[in-house]
Amino acid sequence: MNNIVLYQPEIPQNTGNIMRTCVATNTKLHLIKPLGFLLDDAHLRRSGVNYIDKLDYEVYDSFDEFKTKNKGKYYFFTRYGKKPHTDFDFSDCNDNIYLIFGKESTGIPKDILKDNLDSCMRIPMTDNVRALNVSNSVAIAIYEVLRQQNYNNLLKYEPHKGADWLERE
Repeated sequence: MNNIVLYQPEIPQNTGNIMRTCVATNTKLHLIKPLGFLLDDAHLRRSGVNYIDKLDYEVYDSFDEFKTKNKGKYYFFTRYGKKPHTDFDFSDCNDNIYLIFGKESTGIPKDILKDNLDSCMRIPMTDNVRALNVSNSVAIAIYEVLRQQNYNNLLKYEPHKGADWLERE
């Protein structure tokens, strides 16, 4: 199973975008407190989350609680990572894969990263920016995992108008 983990997310719009991506990719979302926003309907709707009823998510009081409840392979996205995300093998659909992203202002704490150096990664980019927006990073990362899994159980055609919509008059 594929999982996205947000460590202390601060910006509700980013989390809203990530929630939509999780619903689109059949990915579970894990939120580690403190959150920089409320998880109520009014705040989530303002963030553009129209799919909250289809979202599989869980909230934790700490990273330790998250680790206790979730076993699998942890991968940490950080601007300090030395390997690109494409260097990792995510192809086994039976693995519990956790893609972990830090809070927008400071990322994942150094003490967590230091204990997991072999699974720290970076999305390659120029030196003109410090980091990509977290919701963009999540989309890049989960779609790399899904590409390696041959888009496991995701539709490869538009279901509402039909697979042949472009060919029709």
